[in-house]
Amino acid sequence: MLLLLDILTTAAILFVVAVGLLAIFGVLKIINFAHGAWLTIGAYSAVVATKLGLNPWASLPIAFIAGALLGGVAELLIIRPLYRRPLDAILATWGLGIVIGQLITLAFGRDVQLIPSLMSGTIRVLGADYSVYRLFMLLAALAIGAVFALVVEGTRLGLSARAVIMNETLARSLGIDTERVRLWTFMIGAGLAALAGVLLTPLTSVDPNMGVAWLIGAFMLVMVADASYLALAVACLVFGGAQVLVSTFISPVLGGISVAVLAALVLRISPRGFSRA
Repeated sequence: MLLLLDILTTAAILFVVAVGLLAIFGVLKIINFAHGAWLTIGAYSAVVATKLGLNPWASLPIAFIAGALLGGVAELLIIRPLYRRPLDAILATWGLGIVIGQLITLAFGRDVQLIPSLMSGTIRVLGADYSVYRLFMLLAALAIGAVFALVVEGTRLGLSARAVIMNETLARSLGIDTERVRLWTFMIGAGLAALAGVLLTPLTSVDPNMGVAWLIGAFMLVMVADASYLALAVACLVFGGAQVLVSTFISPVLGGISVAVLAALVLRISPRGFSRA
């Protein structure tokens, strides 16, 4: 039972980290290699909230808003001119991530920051103690997934975004403001990434390079999902389960690279990943 909880909560963590990146990739058709930097922005939003004496839970909306606003600026000034040059867009977002990391280092230094956890303690599950926070992450992933599904399926923005994904030229001819859709999508994706950064603070050290460790895994999950949110959830469950099993029964080091390795194998067999399902 505890092993199953580890698998579910690990899958939840991976989903929370990757969903913002998938939102941007699905509509904009570019990989945002500054995704790790936005995770870091979210974590340091929690640092700022702590230094201001705010309740730790206040860092969640603060991070989302900060990430979304900075994402909007980045989309307007850096990403928008490069939509027809996807390779240049990848290089630009990679460079942007480096710049953001350096700016955070200048502002806060290289030292690891200490932040109060959103919640702590354990709960008794089948005679063994289990982390309350990891169970909360499972609920957080379900909530984010539900809200995302509601936005995609039940709002005008979601309808417009799906139209852009299917056929941008046709969407534009029908009067959809595709530039606005791209802007809002990038803002939401960046805001979700920053939100994930806050949620990761009890699970990892907070330093200017913390996002780099999560970037490759998120990138591979998005490649396997191929713009499908359902496929992303399946990929997180399958690869998260593999990571837990390999870490538990073989080696934590091999477990750490299992997501990237298995995703590469899946893409080798099926270039569209799990989205065929």
